[in-house]
Amino acid sequence: MSDEQDVLAANTAFYRAFEKKDIEAMSAIWSKGTASLCIHPGRDVIRGWDGVRSSWEQIFRGTQYLEINTKVISTEISGDLAYVVLVEEVMQVLGRRQMKAESMATNIFTRMANQWYLIHHHGSPIMS
Repeated sequence: MSDEQDVLAANTAFYRAFEKKDIEAMSAIWSKGTASLCIHPGRDVIRGWDGVRSSWEQIFRGTQYLEINTKVISTEISGDLAYVVLVEEVMQVLGRRQMKAESMATNIFTRMANQWYLIHHHGSPIMS
């Protein structure tokens, strides 16, 4: 596999863990470092894996169902850093409400021991 294919596979693994609300799969893709950052749409920055994990657990607990589609806009790799810019289309069921939202997202990965790990996720809502 090429580096770009590996990065895109890691990106896909992140969204499948998100969609399946699988915290163990999510944990496998994220770097456990204190430099990991996550910015959910409309929220403040979360620093460090412990806080990032907690934020995903909270999202997973409050969501009955998720469907996520992505449209990759750009993938760039420079040495052991890579980023993917994409549009996220998220449909979720919260209680009796179904919500659909689109966000622009940037996912930054670092390569450690020949594996790509997510170190930064930033989603920004797209206003219609």
